[in-house]
Amino acid sequence: MLSLIRLPRVFTVNQVPKAFQEDSIISGYRHPRSSATDCILSLFQLTNETLNIWTHFLPTWYFLWKLLAVMLMQEEGGWREAYTWPLLVFLLSCCVYPLASSCAHTFSTMSTSARHICFFFDYGAISFYSLGSAVTYSAYVMPDNWVNGTFHKYYVSIAVFNAVVATAMSCYSRFPESQSPRFGQLVRILSFALPYLFDNIPLFYRLFLCSGEGCTTNAANALHYRHIGLAFLTAFLCATHLPERLAPGRFDFIGHSHQLFHVSGIIGTLIQMQAIEVDMRERRHWLAENSGPVTLSATFGAAGLCITLSLLIILIFSLSLLLCPARTTQRAQKGKARD
Repeated sequence: MLSLIRLPRVFTVNQVPKAFQEDSIISGYRHPRSSATDCILSLFQLTNETLNIWTHFLPTWYFLWKLLAVMLMQEEGGWREAYTWPLLVFLLSCCVYPLASSCAHTFSTMSTSARHICFFFDYGAISFYSLGSAVTYSAYVMPDNWVNGTFHKYYVSIAVFNAVVATAMSCYSRFPESQSPRFGQLVRILSFALPYLFDNIPLFYRLFLCSGEGCTTNAANALHYRHIGLAFLTAFLCATHLPERLAPGRFDFIGHSHQLFHVSGIIGTLIQMQAIEVDMRERRHWLAENSGPVTLSATFGAAGLCITLSLLIILIFSLSLLLCPARTTQRAQKGKARD
C-alpha cells in the first residue's frame, strides 16, 4: 500500500536552512516547508528524525495504559483513593512528555516558526514531567527523617516554581541559539538540569548520604540507583552529541545521540516508575502513620498550576515569534553570516 504513496524527498545538511541543521548530522533532512501530510508520511520512511519520533510515540501508549490501569484498579481504590493521586500525576506526565516530543519531531519541519513552537511544547512537557517526579517523591520517596520537615513542607511548591522557570528558560534558549548555538544549548541544558537536581535532593540524600536510623532502605533503592545512572547517561548524550560527533554522517539515520537520548530517557522513566511503585507499596503503612495526608492541592492542584503557567509562557513566546517574524529572520541571517 505504501508503495503507491510518493514519500517526501530527503535532503543533505547543505540543502536546508541553518535553523534545521543538526550537529554532525549530514543527511536525511526533510523539506523545511513540509506540509502536515508530508510530515505524517515521513513517519514511514527513514529520515534522521524517524526513530526520534517512534522511540517516544510508542512508549506513550504503554504509559497511557498504565495510567488507566492505576485509575481503574479496585484493590487500591484507584483514582478515588487519595494515596494514588501522586502516582496518577506522575503517570500523566509520563504520557505527556513523550507524546509532545514525538509530535514536535514530527511537525517541526513545517516552517521555522512551527519548529520553534513545536519544541516550546516539548520543553513545557519535560518541565511537567519534572514536577510529576517531584510530586511522587514528596508522597512516597522522601527519606524517613525528612518527612514533615521544613524542606518537605515547601518541596512541591518550589518544584512548581522550578518547572515554570525551566519552561521559560528553555523557550528563551531558542532565540539566541541562531547567533550563539552553544549559549542557547547551554541555557537549555541548565533549564532542565536545575529542576532535576532539586527534585532529586531527597533521593540523593537517601541513597548516598544518609546512614543509620531514619534512613529509608528497601527494594526500591536498587531501582533508584539504576534510574539515576540512566538519567546521567541521558544528560551525557544530550550534551556531547556522541557518537555522531566522532564520525559525522555515519549515524545520520540510526544510532545518533538524540535517538540514544530518547531510548535511555524512556528506559530511565520506566525504571523510575517501578521504583516509585515499590516505595508506594512498601512504605504505605509507615507513611500513613507518620506523614500528613495527600492533598488535592499538592497533587492535581500543583499539576494544574504548572500546566497553566507553562502554557501561558508558551503562548507569550509563540506570539512574540509570530508577531515579529522579521526580527527573528534578521537574527537568523546575522547568525548565518557570522558562521
